[in-house]
Amino acid sequence: MGVNRRIFLKALGLTGAALGTGTKLGAETAPEADDKEFYGILYDSTWCAGCQGCEIACAEANGLPEVAIDDVPEVGKIRKANENRRTVVNAYETSEGEFFVKTQCMQCAQPACAAACLTKAMYKTEDGSVIWREEKCMGCRYCMVSCPFDAPKFEYHSPNPKIQKCDMCFERVKEGKLPACVEACPAEALKFGTRRELIAEARQRIADFPGMYHDVIYGEHEAGGTGWLYLSAVPFEELGFNTKIQKKPYPELTKGFLYSVPSVFVVAPAVLLGIHNATKNNSNQDEENE
Repeated sequence: MGVNRRIFLKALGLTGAALGTGTKLGAETAPEADDKEFYGILYDSTWCAGCQGCEIACAEANGLPEVAIDDVPEVGKIRKANENRRTVVNAYETSEGEFFVKTQCMQCAQPACAAACLTKAMYKTEDGSVIWREEKCMGCRYCMVSCPFDAPKFEYHSPNPKIQKCDMCFERVKEGKLPACVEACPAEALKFGTRRELIAEARQRIADFPGMYHDVIYGEHEAGGTGWLYLSAVPFEELGFNTKIQKKPYPELTKGFLYSVPSVFVVAPAVLLGIHNATKNNSNQDEENE
């Protein structure tokens, strides 16, 4: 199958323009955190019983393998999300006893993964979900490298690999349903709503029960703010959180990037993009001819 020369050269031409003007090549422009009334989820770790109902519901909703019976949260064992599991629950022994923590993609207000994506396959929707669009992905995995929370996972062993990560049940929410994990939680440790409402709810809980909560809402400011927000009875580092995440959105770190790096780092992705588009175009033409 020949590569479409016109499309390939067009991609290289865009690269030259980017190098000359400092324009970001195809990267998704992240919306400002305060421009939209994003949805989010508040997770209260003091209410979580570690039942894994969220894991089971997530796997079922997204067509992922069932959670193994012996794959349970244990203190000292860190379970990580992977290509078969978009969310996991871990157990931690803390200064206030044992607590459980659910982890998944944090749905950043200004996601680094979307800013790094050359083809806009990783995309921040108007409702707040960060989704992956298979038809646009060229497999560069820049989203994985750029994510400060290590959320996107690549299906290395699949003949048709996808990027797996929580998308806050984007399709379910469009249908007026709750995210699967929120709907399934018997302890009501998960609450879905607008980010503004959830922050107000979290602050109210801290004010009403000052001895019950650590006075921090994780996700309110981390990485410029995230859709997932956390409450805890103990400092978040005791629950395995990275408390050194910067407060500014990570896409801001890329400002001026194209003015200083060697061109190979910009040309190489463009070459891959050209091959991806040209191959895809030829494939479609072959199908039409058949």
